[in-house]
Amino acid sequence: MTAAIVRSLIMGACFTIVYACSESPPVFHDTERPLRLSDWKLFTITDGEFVPSQASLVFRPANQLFTDYAHKLRTLWLPAGAQAKIVEDEIDYPVGTILSKTFYYPRASSTELLNSSDAGLDKILLAENQLIETRLLVRKETGWDAFPYVWNDQQSEAFLRVAGASKSISLSGNFDSSANESLNFTYFVPNENQCSGCHTTVHPDGDMHPLGAILSQLHSGGSSNNIASESQLDRMLARGWLSETVASTESAESWQNQSAAVDQRALAYLNIHCGHCHNPNGAADTSGLILDGSQAPAVSMGVCKPPVAAGGGAGDLQYGIVPGHPEQSILLYRMQSIEPDEMMPELGRSLVHREGVNLIKRWIAEMPGNC
Repeated sequence: MTAAIVRSLIMGACFTIVYACSESPPVFHDTERPLRLSDWKLFTITDGEFVPSQASLVFRPANQLFTDYAHKLRTLWLPAGAQAKIVEDEIDYPVGTILSKTFYYPRASSTELLNSSDAGLDKILLAENQLIETRLLVRKETGWDAFPYVWNDQQSEAFLRVAGASKSISLSGNFDSSANESLNFTYFVPNENQCSGCHTTVHPDGDMHPLGAILSQLHSGGSSNNIASESQLDRMLARGWLSETVASTESAESWQNQSAAVDQRALAYLNIHCGHCHNPNGAADTSGLILDGSQAPAVSMGVCKPPVAAGGGAGDLQYGIVPGHPEQSILLYRMQSIEPDEMMPELGRSLVHREGVNLIKRWIAEMPGNC
């Protein structure tokens, strides 16, 4: 075989799967908005495996956000020599930091049923899984910027889709029951404005910031057989990415921790799913419903609280939470709805999160008192 033919074959392979021929470290694009995810050099696709760069840290926050039962692979990368600082009990990431979250589903032909619990993998086998999207949150001089990339059907490249996108998904799994069942729905990739809607927790003039890669969410281990179990902050320290130790930081409670008290799990669930809007400075502050863990008294959390302006979203119910009566509680009603003008959260899902609904239902049912 001639050298020219060899070069031609290599170039063809690179054209088909750009990632397989890229071994350079990740690249921070300060002013450009790359149309291809591969331009960031964050991943390789080799031998049918989607693998994060060794320069990145695969992490898993204590609390995972529900997104239509999608599994997620999250990475964090800091430029060489850069450090994050702890400022007022939060992580201040340096310019050039890149956070990624890749959403994927096990293929319908997989021998294992889809489970509602994210597997927490540190790489993705493409023969067994289908990549859907990869979202980047990039720290620039002007603040954080969001980039939604959508994977093609060949899983060879993801392309920037600033207006969002939609994909038809068919799932087979046991979800919250032992019986196998199928779910067919439309998965929505958020547009750039919707990214900002969740990642901006102070309105109207706040900046975007991470929700999962924060101090309390990273203090715990990865809670997975595939991600290291030691504190993920310790892993950052070992890489020289943090300028100080954070041993005194409290780990966030996980709503998936079956050994924790029901009220702790419920509050953790509401915090991660609702707190970015329902906080004292958030987009939903006018509702008077505070669900970020800072709520006091109970009425601020919705207990015996009539809605301010829920319209049809209240389902003709009177109070946000009626102790002992989940079926009379607006909070649960909106969690169980998939109607655009009723459902909460209003972004990030097309399906009802059955495990979340069951948790909040149990929490309300066990709540003492009456309205």
